[in-house]
Amino acid sequence: MFLDGVALVLAWLPAQIWKIQREMPEWKLLVMVGALVVSGLAIFRLQGLYLSRVASSRTEEIRRIVRSTLLLGLGQSALLAAMSVDLPVVWIVAGPVLLLNLLLWLRGGYRAWLCAARLKGRFSRNVVVIGTNADAADLVLTLQEHPEAGFTVVGVVGEAAMATLNGLGPLHLGSADQIEDLIDAHQVTGVIVVAGVMPARDLSRFLAPLEARGLHIQLSNGLTGMCTGRLRATPVAYQSLYYVEPNDGTILQLGAKRVIDVVSASVLLVVLSPVLLAVACAVKFTDGGPVLFGQTRVGRGGREFRVWKFRSMVVDAEARLASLSDANERRGPLFKLDRDPRVTRVGEFIRATSLDELPQLFNVLSGEMSMIGPRPALPSEVAQFDDRLLDRLDMRPGITGLWQVEARDNPHFGAYRRLDLFYVDNWSLNLDAVIVVATIEQVISKAVRTLWTRVAPVPPATDAAGPDPIGGAALDTVRPASPRFSRTA
Repeated sequence: MFLDGVALVLAWLPAQIWKIQREMPEWKLLVMVGALVVSGLAIFRLQGLYLSRVASSRTEEIRRIVRSTLLLGLGQSALLAAMSVDLPVVWIVAGPVLLLNLLLWLRGGYRAWLCAARLKGRFSRNVVVIGTNADAADLVLTLQEHPEAGFTVVGVVGEAAMATLNGLGPLHLGSADQIEDLIDAHQVTGVIVVAGVMPARDLSRFLAPLEARGLHIQLSNGLTGMCTGRLRATPVAYQSLYYVEPNDGTILQLGAKRVIDVVSASVLLVVLSPVLLAVACAVKFTDGGPVLFGQTRVGRGGREFRVWKFRSMVVDAEARLASLSDANERRGPLFKLDRDPRVTRVGEFIRATSLDELPQLFNVLSGEMSMIGPRPALPSEVAQFDDRLLDRLDMRPGITGLWQVEARDNPHFGAYRRLDLFYVDNWSLNLDAVIVVATIEQVISKAVRTLWTRVAPVPPATDAAGPDPIGGAALDTVRPASPRFSRTA
């Protein structure tokens, strides 16, 4: 709320300065600022922007911020007119536009800080999962792989034998009829009920005492990888049902996506040409090696292509990769080191600011890549993908994507798999727009973190992956190469 208040004040600051220059009485100026801030915060609250279940969904938060900004632009213009405050049309338009950008970036910075804190175990809600079946195991693993979501699973409730069978034995707390005692014993503030864990006729009776205690209650709908925007509440005879809308990623939208790719890549290459030249010179002067680094990646339909980046590592980086394999901080086929000794000083900067990715704009123009899409994988990585994960090859790989902005620093391969498949299954231009906004947030926050770590003391190295989640050893593995990819390639 404080950051939103700052955004409201700054958004109308040009108009306030304009009024001061015209000798507007100070008391009237203060009343105007107060009215703008109070009305703005009131609308944000009415839009649910201070509820964690709304703000935790980036797509929903952005949608409500845009809607709130439009409402504020109209409402605050009427409010100023009622206060006999005359403003030029340019300020009335500029105020909401500036406010929209400030809200997105300030909330994005707060989100980055909160996620970093949750990775350290802070600001999380203790929950109990009701259910011990395979779906419950998948849900527990998802929450453990995404600590930034803010849930700490203290245990599961249900049949003990089923819990042991699905790798949840160490988390089993007791049976469903003991739930109230277990909540008190483990300081639980929320429960998540797995779909189908009990008959529907018993569920309402089970939840009634939990509602009376003020617990946060969430119900799994059993639909994994389904965008909530495709679900429409359509109750029948007061029975809760959802209608599943078809994915709107039509051929027409795919054509529009390609047009957007070509136009945006062309414009960025022209506008950023001085930056491209400066980075190229900096890389060349570092050690006299090649400016660009090319690497074979797998694109749409399994076709291999050459992806280009500004070289951020030493010339023999590929040859030194094998010696670093034991230090890999990823699980599964991906490789990542937070402090890779092969990265040059210039490379550290261009990586932090994502300037090393700019040559991929040429890959976009050639049709090998898109501005937004799944990460282009190495052939050695794709060889380990199972049939389901090979569905990501149905889309052009992107310079940025959902996994890059939501879980790039997450060591679990399951997060990579889940987010890439979600993007492919639920792609839309609206989702691309959200990723663009999130990418800018991610680049800014990453650059700030990198600069901060250069001046702040470095903590002792720890196991980046942390302890294995329940069932993680089995669920984090990948299957051998699929015949489908062999035929496609």
